[in-house]
Amino acid sequence: MTLCKVTGSVVSTQKNQTLKEYKLLIVQPIDLDGTHIGKDILSLDTVDAGVGDTVLIIQEGAGAQQVLKRKDVPVHTVIIAVVDGFDVV
Repeated sequence: MTLCKVTGSVVSTQKNQTLKEYKLLIVQPIDLDGTHIGKDILSLDTVDAGVGDTVLIIQEGAGAQQVLKRKDVPVHTVIIAVVDGFDVV
């Protein structure tokens, strides 16, 4: 799992039939201080996240299939949680 910040959304006129019910969002990995530390990643939104939200993503095809409960979805990265807050001890 990777901690990320949602930085944008993607709108498309054509989409794979199995993806029509999901939003595509652009996320960027962040460290525990909220500093951007990586490149933008296109991810499938399963938790109704929005721009500015801190989220957890998984980047694994098999994990995405388990989250979506289907094997016919061509997805690598899925948003699995919106993070409301966290403490670092």
